[in-house]
Amino acid sequence: MMTPRASVFLYPWDVVGDPAAPRRIAELGVRQVTLAAAYHSTRAVTPRHPRHRIVTARHSAVLYPPDERRWAGRTLRPYPQDWVDAADPFGAAAEALAGAGLEVHSWVVLAHNSRLGAEHPDTSVVNAHGDRYPWAPCIGRPEVRDYLVRLAAEAATRPGARGCELESCGWYGLAHLHAHDKIAGVALDGAGQLLMSLCFCDRCRDGYAAYGADPEDLRAAVTAALLPYWDGVAAAPPAAAEAVEAAGAWARIVGLLGEGRAAAVLGWRRAAATRLQREAVAAVRSRAQDSAFRVLLHATPEPYACGANAGVDPAEVLTFADGLVLPCTGGPATRTAALEPCVPHRRPHTTLAANLTVVSGMGGTPATLAEDAAHAAELGADELRLYHGGLASAEDLARVAEALGALGA
Repeated sequence: MMTPRASVFLYPWDVVGDPAAPRRIAELGVRQVTLAAAYHSTRAVTPRHPRHRIVTARHSAVLYPPDERRWAGRTLRPYPQDWVDAADPFGAAAEALAGAGLEVHSWVVLAHNSRLGAEHPDTSVVNAHGDRYPWAPCIGRPEVRDYLVRLAAEAATRPGARGCELESCGWYGLAHLHAHDKIAGVALDGAGQLLMSLCFCDRCRDGYAAYGADPEDLRAAVTAALLPYWDGVAAAPPAAAEAVEAAGAWARIVGLLGEGRAAAVLGWRRAAATRLQREAVAAVRSRAQDSAFRVLLHATPEPYACGANAGVDPAEVLTFADGLVLPCTGGPATRTAALEPCVPHRRPHTTLAANLTVVSGMGGTPATLAEDAAHAAELGADELRLYHGGLASAEDLARVAEALGALGA
């Protein structure tokens, strides 16, 4: 069994203004950094930075100067940042990291942008109740897809990047780390989350119709299926509900909506997501003009899924993407569910990267990283992604270095 190649996630603000950061990361034992080039709004701790401890990224932004010629005359365009004291934060960080012998790959967040939805409401997902999700651009809309593909090509191929990872390259929905969130009062299982994530904008209604569903009938069926959640009662007896959930959220969706409606939902959403993914990968490759430039997707092997890890069909997506970064934090069952469906469809140069959280305060388990990584490798992972080198405490990073040293040995 080969030792998986490891990469650690970083933000440019973890490096810019901290001359010690590149060497500190290199000494963990990683050979690669996945560096954010386009990212959503966040509030992040920087526990070792000599100038600050908290960085507030107030809105989704590109962490480099966007090419004005590329975006001239376009309504939808990327927002520049102003919270990192550098004209080109990605470029400055990439240069410093490369100077420490680290290979830099860009990290690009696509369909997750609250400011875009606030300033252009018509671009957002609209749920079955008519509520808009400003943080979730509807990828079924041609103008949104065009914007995301252009953004992917520009942000992924920054000078100094040797490859890229596209996050949120698919449907986004209800789930969102929102300021002062107040939606946990009603318990939504996987099926409930998905029902609340289905889009009913004009383009999606047309999409459902094209796949054989009456849009208004489908909307009514979704709102009816959600009623038991609002009432706080289970849609099925507890034992039955557990059995259905174990079979997967989609099995429950089929039961709630009926096979015909569910097939139309999956057909439209899968087609829209696959089109975005194909076009984004092709645009990045065209702009990179380097056959060695790898394009990976953050994904989960469930075509109906939405969120940062886009839902994909491994048999399809691995025919055009160079690989997948798969969520593997949470124990053996999580890693098995993420990796096993992908392995049969890998090509000779396909990358399957196990994404493991190494921040204890965010649910990570750096103390078991060596065991978790070894298990992922047994399942077919050939690379690791460690989330997140800038957010982790010194103790967490020490455990990461110890684990990577053991794996290397």
